[in-house]
Amino acid sequence: MEHAVIHIDIIKNIHTAHGTLPLSFSAQLHPGDIHALYGESGAGKTTILRILAGLTTPDEGYIRYGKTLWYDSKNKINISTQERNIGFMFQDYALFPHMTVLQNIQFAALPFDTALCTSLIHSFNLQELQHRKPHQLSGGQKQRVALARALARKPSLLLLDEPLSALDSTMRQSLQLEIKKAHELFHACTIMVSHDVFEICVLAHKVFAISNGVIAKHGTPSEVFRANTISGKVQITGRISSIAQHETLYIVT
Repeated sequence: MEHAVIHIDIIKNIHTAHGTLPLSFSAQLHPGDIHALYGESGAGKTTILRILAGLTTPDEGYIRYGKTLWYDSKNKINISTQERNIGFMFQDYALFPHMTVLQNIQFAALPFDTALCTSLIHSFNLQELQHRKPHQLSGGQKQRVALARALARKPSLLLLDEPLSALDSTMRQSLQLEIKKAHELFHACTIMVSHDVFEICVLAHKVFAISNGVIAKHGTPSEVFRANTISGKVQITGRISSIAQHETLYIVT
């Protein structure tokens, strides 16, 4: 499937604990890239995902996928989520509790695509889990099913709302690799919400740092985060694998 550039320029008044906040977001989202939305809670990151998905309507502006208008306030155009062909992985995974793993994936793949469902089951190592229901799965297993289901639509746009936030450090690192693998397989434009700088550096090509409803910074992860400082010292993002004491010093690796 060929993917197109997404042009978005919208304004939406959102209600926060501190009152009404005008959210303004304007960007070009290129196919094949993973874009991260980063910022404090309540900044409007999830609202941007919902607007792109057609689940929340902006107050004004437009969204264009290639030559197709998804939303245009002036011309009163607002096509449905189904017509936009969105893959949305919600923070709570939102799996259908009465369906098995396989049925969850098949439901998203309608009209039924046996080859694609089989491929996704194998890609995410779900062969032994395909006949289980969500309550029989761990958090990491649910995450893999939710990602496979989102990809079963062959989406034009893949939206990930803090997909790894509920997982421990080891599982997060493992599933970061799953997301990278999925992206390499399908090449859809991907937008993820994350508060984890390391996760963004691992996964994202571009970052939008959102503050008070506007884009405060935009660029590659290194461009956006390299100026971060704490008490005048450089902030280094990474994982600590071990701490060892050597005489009066502690060696961190």
